[in-house]
Amino acid sequence: MVQLSLPKNSRVQSGKHWPAPAGAKNVRSFKIYRYDPETGMNPRWDTYDVDVDACGPMVLDALLYIKNTIDPTLAFRRSCREGVCGSCAMNIGGRNTLACTHGHGEVPGKAVQISPLPHAPVVKDLIPDLTLFYAQYASIEPWLHTTTPEPQKEWRQAPEDREKLDGLYECILCACCSTSCPSYWWNGEKYLGPAALLHAYRWLIDSRDEATGERLDDLEDPFKLYRCHTIMNCAQVCPKGLNPAKAIASIKKMLVERVV
Repeated sequence: MVQLSLPKNSRVQSGKHWPAPAGAKNVRSFKIYRYDPETGMNPRWDTYDVDVDACGPMVLDALLYIKNTIDPTLAFRRSCREGVCGSCAMNIGGRNTLACTHGHGEVPGKAVQISPLPHAPVVKDLIPDLTLFYAQYASIEPWLHTTTPEPQKEWRQAPEDREKLDGLYECILCACCSTSCPSYWWNGEKYLGPAALLHAYRWLIDSRDEATGERLDDLEDPFKLYRCHTIMNCAQVCPKGLNPAKAIASIKKMLVERVV
């Protein structure tokens, strides 16, 4: 398991404790990071004892149960509940993952510890500010660049060329990988991070794209690309089973080969 540090805030204090209702037999404690920068209060850990027989098996089910029946002030993102949108990415039991696909029974120990994605500014509670993350994704211009006239129907692609995109296009931009990367923690404003670089490689090898040289020129930078030191946290935590480190290595190889 990849153990990750907490978001960049002041010291986390012990907070409130909500005991389980009387008569509950199957009780699990959820230790949740709470922080609202607008109040000026220090971050804290609130503990909720939940009758897990009253909610679904996933961590998101427990969070929704807590918000709906115990503490309506708890803030977190969620949308599809199917592991597709990436909205509910957070740090659960020391590992970045999706709350909607990670079962609370999978978390070892007495309590399920939940915090926002590490080393990102916190908007509130479990909601990280991903403004920089999305800006870096936009910077790689994730769309086809072409100079030939647009076809009447579609840009055609051979099946073998389409297969090259497998393991890349499935990224849901949850930010689990980038916020698990120590190089991204240290150089976040300059290093594009695993997610953006994985998408950059996806467009570099798309047979329909006609701007490979320009894309490589833009990535040939000491910080944008070369801050990756193959720590491999990104591949270990990706909830879709992708390998951003491999994609980054492939970009480096493309740069070397074009020089040779």
